[in-house]
Amino acid sequence: MQTRNRVLDDIAKVAGGAASVFSGVKEEIEALGRARLERLLGAMDLVTRDEFEAVRAMAIKARAEQERLAERLKALESARSPARSRR
Repeated sequence: MQTRNRVLDDIAKVAGGAASVFSGVKEEIEALGRARLERLLGAMDLVTRDEFEAVRAMAIKARAEQERLAERLKALESARSPARSRR
């Protein structure tokens, strides 16, 4: 009986050791994967959210200005058209 308990204790120790090894391997694989992903994203030359939002705001402002100028041009052209027909 005593021998059997000792064998079971040894098996439990080996299983516990294997579990900690697998946990360490898992953490190492995750760290390597994270490092590779960060390297890949760094090589892609992506913009940050702040940079994207700044350019987006500039584009919205430019679009509004362009629409305003188009309306102004249309008004100027329509005001000028009757004068041309009088000549």
